[in-house]
Amino acid sequence: MPGLLRGIARTAVVAGTATAVSNRVSRRQAGRWAEQEAPAPQQNAAPAAPAPAPPADDMSSRIDQLKELGALKEQGILSEDEFAEQKRKILSS
Repeated sequence: MPGLLRGIARTAVVAGTATAVSNRVSRRQAGRWAEQEAPAPQQNAAPAAPAPAPPADDMSSRIDQLKELGALKEQGILSEDEFAEQKRKILSS
């Protein structure tokens, strides 16, 4: 009887591990496919993002620009690096 329980436990561990690995691989593949589909719209939209950001003289205009930048980042149009660069430009002007 102990041999049977050991065999059942081993099978459960192997099956659980295989399921976990399979799920992880599926998530990674889905993420890669999403990255492959996403850059095309981002490349087209990213150059358009800096254009509507003219140099601002007053603080309210800068705040508005930063809000727009944040919205573009949330929508996935700008990457984290692009967001940081544009934010730096707005704040330094």
